Amino acid sequence: MDPLRTIPPASACHPDGDSHETLCVLGIGNVLWADEGFGVRCIEALQQRYEFAPHVQLIDGGTQGLYLVQHVQQADRLLIFDAIDYGLAPGELKLVRNDDVPRFMGAKKMSLHQTGFQEVLMLALLTEKYPKEVLLIGCQPEEIEDYGGSLRPVVKQAMEDALALGLATLRDWSAAPTPRQRPLSDVETVTFAELALGRYESERPSEDVACRSGDDRFMPARAEA
Repeated sequence: MDPLRTIPPASACHPDGDSHETLCVLGIGNVLWADEGFGVRCIEALQQRYEFAPHVQLIDGGTQGLYLVQHVQQADRLLIFDAIDYGLAPGELKLVRNDDVPRFMGAKKMSLHQTGFQEVLMLALLTEKYPKEVLLIGCQPEEIEDYGGSLRPVVKQAMEDALALGLATLRDWSAAPTPRQRPLSDVETVTFAELALGRYESERPSEDVACRSGDDRFMPARAEA
């Protein structure tokens, strides 16, 4: 993901004269690896379906790692969506709050983005610029070893429950979500329009055309197995 795409102008999080708390809603993960894209897909759906108060910022965190530290440091309240391997049944959701979030992010890493984001949270704690309230809505993935794959049905269904939980929290945080009245243009989306869920699923090549598990020439262990 391009870090410049999600870096707001200096006034975006703390507008002059606005006494509202800064609310940041962050989805992290990689949409190219099946259920690993859960967090980003949640952000995509939220923006497509709802409008929010001006002090709410939706961020496609992708796999940006330390580039996200400024958003965490500037946030008064932070809501995170991510796929986390808790060892639960696929699609099961788990809510983690406040200081427990960094520990859970590092409990069982599925990919490098989780290592980077755990460091982001720890850096925010060390600099004493940690949000006063943090909620992680995590989803147990079913499949992440599918390059070019999409969310599995059980995880896609769980996304709807995750969004409902997130919206309830955002209402409590005075984010004022309302159903979107005007469709988004491609330039307004915080996620990449070219990778939007519907387009991604309808236009991606089949497994017969594009290898989805890696090239055996570069993955000898898998070839031997």
